[in-house]
Amino acid sequence: MAASTIRIIGIDPGLRRTGWGVLDLTGNALAFVGAGCVTSDERLGLAERLLQIHAGLCAVLDAQAPHEAAVEQTFVNRDAAATLKLGQARGIALLVPASRGLPVAEYAPNLVKKTVIGTGHGDKKQIRMMIQVLLPKARVDSDDAADALAIAVTHAHHRASRVLAKALAG
Repeated sequence: MAASTIRIIGIDPGLRRTGWGVLDLTGNALAFVGAGCVTSDERLGLAERLLQIHAGLCAVLDAQAPHEAAVEQTFVNRDAAATLKLGQARGIALLVPASRGLPVAEYAPNLVKKTVIGTGHGDKKQIRMMIQVLLPKARVDSDDAADALAIAVTHAHHRASRVLAKALAG
């Protein structure tokens, strides 16, 4: 029996740039599909910027047709206002795939780093380098897109345990 392919979108939420990365998982094999960023205009108000992110992610999901989504969890930083704005952008990143009926998983930044580079602490350069190793055909033009692919890779590696846990609970 041939293994079926699962298309996964990873989303790295941000108010200025929301990174996205799509890969296909067939058995244990990963294949790069696409990556990029949805941007918002900093001159606009928060509501309009969130609407731009929403529209951009809707267009990406329409074009890429993923089966599952993974979103990075927000980390809290010293600037409460910035954390709140990031949380609102993350809400859009969760809402768009959920509104299309996709299962949405969330992963902590340290788990993403540990999965992709082998340690829970690392920098964006290390993530980009490992994404090129794991997905040699990947064309990544920003750290946000590389982070999104890392989130998708993390989901690809951890989804079996999530599926099993759901089956056991159901």
